[in-house]
Amino acid sequence: MRTVAATRYVTPLREGGSLPAIVEADDSGMYVLKFRGAGQGTPVLVAELICGELARALELPVPELVLMTLDAALARTEPDPEIRELLKKSVGLNLALDYLPRSITFDPVVGPAPPAELASRIVWFDALVTNVDRTPKNPNLLTWHQKLYLIDHGAALYFHFSSDPPAEAAKSPFAPVKGHVLLPFASALGEADRFCRSKLSPQLVARVLAEVPDEWLESPGSSHQAQSAAQRARYQEFFERRLAATNIFLEEAERARARLL
Repeated sequence: MRTVAATRYVTPLREGGSLPAIVEADDSGMYVLKFRGAGQGTPVLVAELICGELARALELPVPELVLMTLDAALARTEPDPEIRELLKKSVGLNLALDYLPRSITFDPVVGPAPPAELASRIVWFDALVTNVDRTPKNPNLLTWHQKLYLIDHGAALYFHFSSDPPAEAAKSPFAPVKGHVLLPFASALGEADRFCRSKLSPQLVARVLAEVPDEWLESPGSSHQAQSAAQRARYQEFFERRLAATNIFLEEAERARARLL
């Protein structure tokens, strides 16, 4: 994964409580920056990185993710006190995704409807990672150049806010799938299950987890190396158990879709 440095704060995106922002980086690219100092902290960045890269492995359209360093100097010239405080708290390594100019939020009423294959893979993927944030009210899907893009996975993998063991979290049928914005279009869930399971392996999951910076996985007062290794092992166990029993959430999604028809 590439690392770039933020060089200019352009404008806040005042959506939700995390205040992501459009920034320019030292590669002259424009990015949507997700701050480590916002809201629920680095677990949100961990979820964004893991889910974004797993989605890419499943050939789902996701804007490029990059690690982005933020210098304290960026905060000194910011007149808005709320944003200035957020910048100060986020000095160091953050996460950003490629900015898609003039993209629009997907509206299932306006359409166009996504192909069944794509919709089914997205529903399957969101059930895998327990992403509760892909609803008609907040689809977190952008249409850009007539193509759908998946964004904002910070609400996924919510088990990491709990003390429950990964083995228990992996058994979730994921009942929130009933509200998924693409469930009405997901008529190929069985095919999606077979395709996605063929793409995801424990080795691939381990490679994605290796991309997560150690400092995002550490807790104050713990041995840095031991803490990050333990956290990676926790995510690895969750995904290995989840992938070994996809029938649990596949059947839940199929039942939820049948109730719509």
